[in-house]
Amino acid sequence: MASFTLTPETWERVKIKFLRKYRDLAQTDLLFVPGQEDQLVQQLMQLVQRDQKYIEFTIAKALADTKGNRL
Repeated sequence: MASFTLTPETWERVKIKFLRKYRDLAQTDLLFVPGQEDQLVQQLMQLVQRDQKYIEFTIAKALADTKGNRL
């Protein structure tokens, strides 16, 4: 189970940060349905070839400062 909860608004900010960090990703790669955080983590794990802990840490870090540009 994911250690965070996303709303469509917060996901938009996190998605922008992921797209900046991983420039080979496309907007269509990062689809999110509210309430399906676990599926999002699995999808990101495959796309960036990292483990679950890294993905959840990165999203939590992005959520800590949604107004900033840093990831």
